[in-house]
Amino acid sequence: MKIIILTPVYNDWQSVYKLIGEINNLSLNKEFEISVYIFNDFSNYDRPDFEKNLENINSIKIFNMKKNQGHARCIATGLKYIFEKDNFDYVIPMDGDGEDRPEEIELFLNQIKILKNKPIVGERVKRSERMIFRFCYQLHKFLTFVFTGKSIKFGNYTCLPRPIVEKMMKEKATWNSFSGSLKKIESDLISIPSIRGHRYFGPSKMSFINLIKHSLSIISVFRKTFLIRSAFFIIIYILMIKSNASVITTMPLIFLLIAVYFVSNLALRENMEEFRNCLSQINDIENIK
Repeated sequence: MKIIILTPVYNDWQSVYKLIGEINNLSLNKEFEISVYIFNDFSNYDRPDFEKNLENINSIKIFNMKKNQGHARCIATGLKYIFEKDNFDYVIPMDGDGEDRPEEIELFLNQIKILKNKPIVGERVKRSERMIFRFCYQLHKFLTFVFTGKSIKFGNYTCLPRPIVEKMMKEKATWNSFSGSLKKIESDLISIPSIRGHRYFGPSKMSFINLIKHSLSIISVFRKTFLIRSAFFIIIYILMIKSNASVITTMPLIFLLIAVYFVSNLALRENMEEFRNCLSQINDIENIK
């Protein structure tokens, strides 16, 4: 069974090399043929030489992009390349910095032996960030559910069979939000418990600004539901505060209108034409194993 691990990287070569080493050290059943595809998102740091004996990994390829596209679009480009150019059974997209723990790959593979062609997601049961960030993350999940009706407790770290990858290739939201697109095309998602790991090197790149953008990108996938629910909220809220209107009581409306503006703009990123032609942004492919 051929498994392709897909990871984007921007400058963080030290981490992705450590990840590859840890994947190689996993005690995986020999029925699984593991390959690692690294999508280099136009890094501006020189890549160090990679010298390791990786007997448990079948192949490693580095795809060098012509320009920086961002995390979500690198994964979308990777999925499109794998679907159109490779024979595979499952793809596992994951971060290359250690926050997606490689030991959980074994949990994915145990599940696919039982559940054929079912998409499996890593549902976060524990995070490693500070308490205030964890609170904001829970708030993000709550607001996403309230305004879209979708409970999304997973990120990129998933295990996707070929039929699901094919569906994602036909969904323009994949070009904008990976988890939002997956939730849109498939409601029957199997989950495994996933603990957010610590970065191998350096601070986490998931800042508050990035969390807000991540949250609004997911909401933009379900923008019709979001806009309808927002309209209802605005009407009901105005009726509630009309006798006690003030700058403070109108703040929720202001924040919601700002969110509507940014969601509408983020929705414009769902460009199917760009998605169809994204493989042209691959500059070259290096086979390092």
